[in-house]
Amino acid sequence: MRFLRQSLTGLFLLAVTAVFLLYAGHLVHGAIQDRLAQDTKGPPARERVFSVNVQTATHGAETPELVAFGEVQSRRSLEVRAAASGRVVQLSETFEDGAEVSVGEVLVKVDPTKARYAYDRVSNDLLDAQAEQRDADRTLVLAQDELAAAQAQFALRQKAYDRQTDLRERGVGTAAAVETAELALAGARQAVLSNRRALAQAEARVDQAITRLERTSILLAEAQKDLDDTVITAGFSGTLSEVSVVQGGLVSLNERLATLIDPNALEVAFRVSTTQYARLLDSNDDLHRAEVTVSMDVLGADLSSTGVITRDAAAVGEGQTGRVLYARLDSARGLKPGDFVTVRVKEPELEDVVRLPASALNAAGDLLFVGEGNRLQSLKVQLVRRQGDEILVRGEGLAGQQIVTRRTPLLGEGIAVKPLSATISEIVAPEMVALSAEERAKFVAAIEANGRMPSDAKQRILEALDKPEVPAQMVERLRHRVGG
Repeated sequence: MRFLRQSLTGLFLLAVTAVFLLYAGHLVHGAIQDRLAQDTKGPPARERVFSVNVQTATHGAETPELVAFGEVQSRRSLEVRAAASGRVVQLSETFEDGAEVSVGEVLVKVDPTKARYAYDRVSNDLLDAQAEQRDADRTLVLAQDELAAAQAQFALRQKAYDRQTDLRERGVGTAAAVETAELALAGARQAVLSNRRALAQAEARVDQAITRLERTSILLAEAQKDLDDTVITAGFSGTLSEVSVVQGGLVSLNERLATLIDPNALEVAFRVSTTQYARLLDSNDDLHRAEVTVSMDVLGADLSSTGVITRDAAAVGEGQTGRVLYARLDSARGLKPGDFVTVRVKEPELEDVVRLPASALNAAGDLLFVGEGNRLQSLKVQLVRRQGDEILVRGEGLAGQQIVTRRTPLLGEGIAVKPLSATISEIVAPEMVALSAEERAKFVAAIEANGRMPSDAKQRILEALDKPEVPAQMVERLRHRVGG
């Protein structure tokens, strides 16, 4: 009995212990569930503030710049053509491509034998015409004298006839004497008529002699011109190009021998759009004499010149658009006809505009500016002109605002920002690179072998290559053109 009682007591205690353990587990599980079910909110999130570059909008007058591409041309060129056919007997030592000649210099001589013979023949004809004129003048003088003598004889015969008629009326003379005097008077009258005819013929001969002399003089002038045409001279000082004749060769009439170009009278022809052309017209629809700057990149050295627009093309041209403008260059040192250059045209000044970076404007024509509480606000503006990476705009309420210079997809109206000044306080030096000895020697040899580069530009590049470090932009251009 005792064993049974102790066994039952142990079982009871074991059961109570198990119940307490289960209850304790239930309490722990409930506590964990309550803890998990509670709202574990963190601290309140702060609004994100973006840093943006801003620029103060300042109204003022701006001079837009139009950029185009054109070709350098010569305003004064002359085709050297053969005015006479024949064999070339003499060529100037400077008659070659690229040679400079002066005005009046003899360039080419064609065999003048035939032209000289023709000139000599006409000269002899002129001597004959002059002799004929002198003979006609003498004949005219003789005819005039003979006419005067015949008229004097006629006057004497008239007096004799009048005397015989008077004697017959007084009964002294006879009818036979009167008849004889009358016949003599008729013969004198006939002689006067004959001399007058001879005088008229002499005058006509004089006129014919004068006409023949003038005609022969014209033929002599033509022969002289044909003889002069065998010698070709330079019409003005310039440079020869496209020379296509050799000494001893045969040339035909009007054959082109070369082209003479004045290197100091250059202009640039460039094409602009119709909209850009309209901007260059003044209030009277006349083309504005705008200033232009022409530049050409030559192995890191820019050749530049200034000029002014003088005229525009009369027609657009078949299959083309826009307008072709011509600008006269003032001093085109280093530029040659045929060069492809960049043309920058100064347009008429614009009043009351603001210059901003192009990245500040979106496709809808809106700008973002910093408003109250450093929050962004949107402003609608009018795009007046694009200038490369910059724009010229107008807008109501734009003056004095802090404009965001670079828009991103994260920026929009109402966003809080921290404005940063976008002004540049110091000039950034160009990037410099070091060259190896082989590459430096290669560039120097290429520059020295370039005969088309002006001497001053060549000297500047060689001085830059002589330094330990060379501008990276120049090295990139040299590698692109020379290779390496």
